[in-house]
Order: sequence, then structure tokens, then C-alpha cells
Amino acid sequence: MSVGGAKTHHFEASRLFSCANQVALITGGGTGIGLMAAQALASNGAKVYITGRRLEALETAAKTHDPSHGGQIIPIGPCDVTKKDDLQKIVKELEGKEKYLSLVMCNAGVGGPKAPPEQEGGEELKKNLWENESVEAWNECYNVDVTAVYFTAVACLPLLQKGLKSEGKGGPFERFGPSIITTSSMSGLMRDSQGHFAYNTAKGATVQLTKLMSAEFLKTGIRVNSIAPGYFPSEMTTKASGDDQKSEMPHDMAKDKGHVPIERGGKEEEMGMMVIFFAKNEYVNGQIVAIDGGVLNVLSS
Repeated sequence: MSVGGAKTHHFEASRLFSCANQVALITGGGTGIGLMAAQALASNGAKVYITGRRLEALETAAKTHDPSHGGQIIPIGPCDVTKKDDLQKIVKELEGKEKYLSLVMCNAGVGGPKAPPEQEGGEELKKNLWENESVEAWNECYNVDVTAVYFTAVACLPLLQKGLKSEGKGGPFERFGPSIITTSSMSGLMRDSQGHFAYNTAKGATVQLTKLMSAEFLKTGIRVNSIAPGYFPSEMTTKASGDDQKSEMPHDMAKDKGHVPIERGGKEEEMGMMVIFFAKNEYVNGQIVAIDGGVLNVLSS
């Protein structure tokens, strides 16, 4: 057999990473990592529904980042992911528009209270943490970053399963083609609190929840994986976004942290690569992948 006759067309990027036939729902999709994910998927042919609490932000994001390669970014909602009624309403609306979902990205999140534990004395440390954090703020952080992730995933299971050929609904995907992506954080994988005890604890729970769902949802033919980002430009990181719903991260912001070996924040293209990898690679399940510039190489995890 001639070596020159070996077939390689199935390795072409357009085949490996085409998102044609993909129909996705992204929570927190109007800004930050959610919008990066929406752009990456839509730019490669996917129809992407983005939802969140601010309909105006969703509409602006969809209008200013409309792709030109066959995909779409479509606002839907508004939706408060901590409310089961809102999630059910979104699912019902999607059922009226689409035969199936191929991807759900549970991305909505909040940062929680911050109280840097810099004091060495017990009294001083207690005072700082006690007075700058509250039970209510902890609960809100957990509700959005963990509980809502679970109920979002559960609410979408039937629509994800309808994407399977085996369901007889005309779906285009083999078993384990449809998937769920959670957005956890490098902060949920490290011992350094970074002054964010609530957030880091919640993201650690998101990591564990991802593992649990990836095992329990095997019977449905749906994969579950998690992206654990480091420093990326988002409203959570920079506290603001522009007229196009994009956030700008100062060049030295990550470098000045002193624990980012690559000495910069993550690029939106790099986040996009990770999202498409999880969406397309049907042999990956139950994985938590840190995309953090090497932070976890130098901070205890």
C-alpha cells in the first residue's frame, strides 16, 4: 500500500471543529467567558442561545457579535438561573423552537464576598473575616455557582437526549455526542483562598458536582466536563464591560499577581478553543481542565 495514498482529510480542522448541527444554550452568555464561548461556537456554524438576567445585555451581545460563517447568536430570556420557574420557562421556549440541544454551558456565576486573610492574630483575623462576610453572601454565591448549575443541567436533560439518533427524533448525534460544560475555576482547585473563601469553596463544589453528573448522566448518553479558567477578561474580573459587552483586562493585571508563569491573562481565542474541544470530542467525559496560564503549577492544588 502506498504511503502517499493514506487518507488525511478527516483530520482537516474544518471537519474536526465544525459546529454545524450544534444547538447550544449558554447561561451568563451576554458577557465574559459565556460570550467568548458563544462566539467560538457560532463562528464555526452553531446556533447558540444565550441567556442571563439582563435582556438588554443579551440583545447587545447578539447584535454586535453576529457571526458570518453560518452560525447564530440568539438572545433568550431573561432568566434567573436560581429560579426553577425561569429555567422551566426557558426550556419550554426552546422546545418550541428546536428539536434538540447538543450543548448546555452552565456558565452563570458570581464572585461572592472578599476578605483577604492577611492578619496573623486570631482576633484580628476573626474581625476581618467576620465583618466583611455574611451568611447571606455565602449562600448567594453557592446558589448561583453550584445549585443553579445543577438545576440548569437537569432541566435541559430531555432536550439534550433528543439530539441522539437512538431517540428516534431525527437527532444527528451518536451516544455521548451531546454534552454539558460547567464553568468552574482554578480557584476551586487550589488551597490559596485568595481572600475569596466563599467563591473558592463554591467552585470546588462545582468541580465535584461535575464529576458526579458525568457519572450519573452516563445512562442518558450525555457527557459532562468542566472548564476551570484562570484570569480572563470578564465583568467578574474587571468589574465592567464596554458597549459591545466585552471586558478589557489591563496588560499587567495578571503579571502583577506574581503567580502566573505565562505573565498575562488568557485570550478569548484560547477560551474558545477549550469550549469547542469539549463540545466536539465525544471521548472526553468527567474531566476538569484548568486553562490558567500555569497558575496551579506554582500554587498548591
